[in-house]
Amino acid sequence: MAKVSPETSLRLLAVLLLVAVSAAKKKAAVGVTYDGRSLMINGRRELLFSGSIHYPRSTPEMWPDLIQKSKHGGLNVIQTYVFWNVHEPAQGQYNFEGRYDLVKFIKLIQQHGMYATLRIGPFIQAEWNHGGLPYWLREVKDITFRTNNEPFKYHMQRFVEKIVQLMKDEKLFASQGGPIILSQIENEYNNIGNYFKLEGKKYIEWAGEMANQTNTGVPWVMCKQNNAPQTVINACNGRNCGDNFAGPNHPTKPVLWTENWTAQYRVFGDPPSQRSAEDLAFSVARFFSKNGTLANYYMYHGGTNFGRTGAAFVMPRYYDEAPLDEFGLYKEPKWGHLRDLHHALRLCRKGLLWGSYSVQHVGNGFDIRLYEKPESNVCVAFLHNNNTRIDGTVKFRGVEYFLPRHSISILPDCRTVVFNTQRVNAQHNSRTFHVAKQSQQNNKWQMYQEAVPKFRQTSVISRTPLELFEMTKDTTDYLWYTTSFSLEDEDLPMRRDIRPVIQIAGPGHMAHAFVNGIYVGSGHGVKLEKSFIFQKPMDLKAGINHVAILALTIGMPDSGALLEKRIAGVHKVVIQGLNTGTLDLSVNGWGHRVGLSGEKSGIHNEEGSSRVQWTDATSGTPITWYKRYFDAPNGNDPVALDLSSMGKGLVWVNGECIGRYWTSYHSPLGQPSQSVYHIPRAFLKPKNNFLVVFEEEGGKPEEILVMTVKRDNICTFVSEFHPAHIKSWVRTDNQIKAVAEEVKPKATLKCSDKKVINKIVFASFGNPMGICGNFTAGTCHSPQAKILVEKLCLGKRSCNLPVSHKAYGTDDSCPGTTSTLAVQAKCSRRNAKKSME
Repeated sequence: MAKVSPETSLRLLAVLLLVAVSAAKKKAAVGVTYDGRSLMINGRRELLFSGSIHYPRSTPEMWPDLIQKSKHGGLNVIQTYVFWNVHEPAQGQYNFEGRYDLVKFIKLIQQHGMYATLRIGPFIQAEWNHGGLPYWLREVKDITFRTNNEPFKYHMQRFVEKIVQLMKDEKLFASQGGPIILSQIENEYNNIGNYFKLEGKKYIEWAGEMANQTNTGVPWVMCKQNNAPQTVINACNGRNCGDNFAGPNHPTKPVLWTENWTAQYRVFGDPPSQRSAEDLAFSVARFFSKNGTLANYYMYHGGTNFGRTGAAFVMPRYYDEAPLDEFGLYKEPKWGHLRDLHHALRLCRKGLLWGSYSVQHVGNGFDIRLYEKPESNVCVAFLHNNNTRIDGTVKFRGVEYFLPRHSISILPDCRTVVFNTQRVNAQHNSRTFHVAKQSQQNNKWQMYQEAVPKFRQTSVISRTPLELFEMTKDTTDYLWYTTSFSLEDEDLPMRRDIRPVIQIAGPGHMAHAFVNGIYVGSGHGVKLEKSFIFQKPMDLKAGINHVAILALTIGMPDSGALLEKRIAGVHKVVIQGLNTGTLDLSVNGWGHRVGLSGEKSGIHNEEGSSRVQWTDATSGTPITWYKRYFDAPNGNDPVALDLSSMGKGLVWVNGECIGRYWTSYHSPLGQPSQSVYHIPRAFLKPKNNFLVVFEEEGGKPEEILVMTVKRDNICTFVSEFHPAHIKSWVRTDNQIKAVAEEVKPKATLKCSDKKVINKIVFASFGNPMGICGNFTAGTCHSPQAKILVEKLCLGKRSCNLPVSHKAYGTDDSCPGTTSTLAVQAKCSRRNAKKSME
C-alpha cells in the first residue's frame, strides 16, 4: 500500500475539518430563528408575504389552483387555522379526510415552494362555529374555556400535541425540512384577558410554555397578545398595523402582522363589505417601511362555510372581497395591485433586512423613511403622504417627487419610484353570473312536508322549555318545542276582529310558530345574540289548542368569555288578548323533539330520500323539503345556485351541504346579504345531480337557477397625469416634465385561464364614467379609441395600451377632460363555440 506524505495528510485533515465545519453550520442553520429584525429561515433572513386560505372552506380539488394563484400574486407563505371541531367531532374520534386533510394541504404548499404558518389555537374564532371548539368540550365536568382551568388545559394540550405530532410524523416543520415556519397558540386573547384577570395571565404563561415544550423547532406566536410570554412572539391583527401596533413586547422579537383584513366578514343582514386595493397597499407598504418583515392577508381566499360550519349569523360566503373571491377567481384590481406591491418590496429586500433605519418628518403630513447600508451601496426610501385629501410633492435628495393623497412611493434605490400605493396599473374585472340551460331542463320538483308535532308526540318532557344547545348538542340547527292548553268559549275574544297574540321570547336565534297546525309566522334576533321577542296574531278555539315552535340557531357563537355558558332557544311563551287576560305558557309543561324527521331519515341524499313519500311540489309551503335532478353546466367555470326565490333553509347537492341560505333577511340596502350560493365542481357529476332544499318559510323552488360564474369582463381605467394638473405643486417647466414622466401611467389588459380578448365592449379616452361592467362615455370622447384598442388587443391574451391625448387624437383642452382611458374587454377561449348557457 502506498505511503501518504505528511503534507498530504495535513491537506486531507484540513479538508475533513472544512467539511465538518460546513456540515455543522448547515445543521445549526436548519429551522427558524429570529431576532428584532426578522425571522431567519435556515439561517437566511426573509421578507414574508402571506395569505390566509382555510382548507375546510374549499375543496381539495381547488387547493392547487388557489395556492398557485397566491404564489403568482407574490406570496411566499400560506397561513391556515387548524379546526378542532371538524378534526375531533366526538371525543377521541378523529377526522382528517377530504376537506379536512390538513397534511395534504400543507404538503401542497410545500410542493409549490412556499412556506406555511399553522395557527393551531386550538381556539380560533375565525367566524367558525363555536370558535373551532368541539361541542363535547362543553360537557366536560367543571370546565371553563380559555383560562387557568385544569379540565380545559388538559384537553387543549392533548389536541395541540396531537396536531404537532401529526406534523412531525410527516416531517412538515421547517426544522425537519418542511414548510411550516411558524405556529400559533391561542388567538386574540387580549379580547377576553381582562375578564379572567390573574387566572388569564397564568393561562397565557402556561399556554406558551406548553407550546414550546412540543419542540417543533419553529417559533410560536400569539396574535393580539400584548403580554405574550418571553418565548412567544406577539403579533398584530387589524387593518393598519403599521400605525396601530405598539410593537413586540421585547426588542429580540420581530414585527409580525398575522391578520390584515382584506375586507370584512359578513353576517346575514349586512350590506356588502369593501376595502380598496389602494388602502390595502398603503397599509402594507407602511408596515414594511416601519420595520415589518411579515404581513398576512386575512383572507387571501375566504371560500365557503359549507354545511353548518359558520358561526352565529355568519353567511356561507366568506371574505368574498379578498384578492381571490369565494369561487377562487381573481378579484381585480386587488390581486394585481398587491402583486405589484410585493414585487416592489422584494426589490427593497437588502435595505429592509440589513439597512440602518431612519425617519425624516418633512411636515404637513409628509415623511421619508430610509433604510441604508452605505458600505454595500444599499439605499431604500419610502415617501409617505399621510394626508387623506391633499396631493403634494416631497423633495428628496434634490429631486421633487409627486405624492397623491394617502399614498406611499417606494424607491428601492432611493432614486426611482417603482410603485405608488395610490396609482393602480393592474386591470379591473367584474364578476358575472350566467343562467345555465340546465336550470330549465327537467325542472320538475317534488316535495315532502315536515310534520308539525303535538305535545303527546314528543318524548322529552319538562315543566319549562329546555335550553337548545344542550338539547341539540350541535348536531342540528333545529329543536321543536310543543305544548297544549284548554280554553272555554268565554276565554276567547267576543269580537271577531280581535285575535289573540302569541308572544315568544328567547336568546336566539330564530323561531317559527305553529298554532293548531297552522303556520303563524317567524321572528329572529341579530348577530349580537341579544334576546328577541316575536309576536304574531293567531286563531284559537274552545277546547284543546296546540302550540308548536320550531326554534333554531344560525351557528353557535364564536367569541367572548364564558363561551361554554352561552344559551339559545325558547324561554318564555305567553298568549295575550284573551278575555281572561294574559296566559303564561312558560311553565305549562313542554315536550321537545331534536331535529327534523327529514334529517333523521337522511332525505338530503338519494338513499335516504326513498324512505319518505314525495309528492308533486307546490310553492309557498313552510318547513318543506324539495328535490330535483339537474345536469352539471358545461365547461370548467364555477357553479352556483341563485336562491332569490326562496326564504330560509339549507341546501344539499349529492349529499353535500353547501350551507345555510337566508334570502328573506334583507340588508339596509333592501337586498339579501347573499342570494347566490357556491357549488364546488367537485360536488357535481356530469349528469343527474341530486338537489335537495329544506325551506323553512315558504318559497318558489321552480325559480331556483343553476348559474355559472365568470370574471371574463376585464377593464382598465387609467388617467394620464397632464402637466396642467401638477402646476400647483412644482415651479419650473423642467420639474413639470420630470414629475409627469415619473407618474406616467400604464394600461394593460390580460385574460386568465388560457383565454384571449375576443371583444372590446367599451373604449373611451377623455372623461368616461362608471365602473368595470358599467362604463359610459363623457363629454370628451374620441371615436378613435375603440378602433385603436381593437387593433392592439383583439385575439391576444394580453395587450399594452397608451394613455395620452396624442394616441387617441383627443383635444387636451376639452372642458371637463380627466385624460382618462377606460376600456372593457371580453375574454373567451380561442375558437370557442358559442355557449348555449
